Amino acid sequence: MKQKIPNSLVDFDHQDFNVLLHLEMEITQRAGGLLALEHGVAFMLRDCIDDVIMTPKTGRRSYEELEKTEKTYIGTRVEIELRALLGLRKGRLDTVILGHDVDIKHTMGSNWMIPTEAVGSACLLVAADEARARCYLGLIVARPEYLTAGQNKDAKRSISAEGFKHIQWLLKDHPYPANFWRTADADAVQDIFDCDTGNARMATLFRLMQRRPIPRAAVEAVAQQKDFMRRIRADGGHGTRDILGREQIVVLEGRKDAQLIKALELPPCAASEFISCRIETEYHARMAGQSGHPIAWPTS
Repeated sequence: MKQKIPNSLVDFDHQDFNVLLHLEMEITQRAGGLLALEHGVAFMLRDCIDDVIMTPKTGRRSYEELEKTEKTYIGTRVEIELRALLGLRKGRLDTVILGHDVDIKHTMGSNWMIPTEAVGSACLLVAADEARARCYLGLIVARPEYLTAGQNKDAKRSISAEGFKHIQWLLKDHPYPANFWRTADADAVQDIFDCDTGNARMATLFRLMQRRPIPRAAVEAVAQQKDFMRRIRADGGHGTRDILGREQIVVLEGRKDAQLIKALELPPCAASEFISCRIETEYHARMAGQSGHPIAWPTS
């Protein structure tokens, strides 16, 4: 998305103020409030993108690796998921809100393409900036004067620089969960996927990426098997926890091990995330053992 977005001109004197205000209020209420909307949209976008990348099945780890048709499908997924999130029904365009036909447009770039049938109607604009992990949600009445003069081969027109001033923003430059692999050290990622077995890949993941939350999707991608959680469990001396325990490294689950994570002064973890760290003191070794994470602490 554009780095410099002009301030919105939508206020009491704006010709679309009443329509956009009521649509914004309805969307926010349907989401369960502004905080719920922020959370819901952010995680919905992460899921839509990751589900198309399909790292566990394809080995791809970024949006840039997708085929053109797959990138287009993300927009379809966002439309479907957003309707479900807000409890909206299909209409003449993509949905109906308060009796208004509304088109849902999504982009991973810097603008939206408005089809001929949506000109003059309200549009719900969604954008994901994958490089910066920032998202946007806005409303606009797609008046002809807000659109570019030029059009593509499908007769779609984008929002002009002037038109950007007439967007009512619900979310603007809002963070959403970053692609885990994009934020990881490239050499470490290569080392992980160079391993020949699932246990070796998993052990390398938690060995090289200590003290940072690792999402469940990343664990599944590394395991490359249906029962990917099996790779994390102790397994008669051969599992990931067995291998790392001999190196004084523990692997913790966000929900199950919340108290131990806090006691070890590790970053907070969501319920579905994992985190690892090397135990440095005998006191912490005893604490880990009492919490169900025995490690091979050296004896004097």
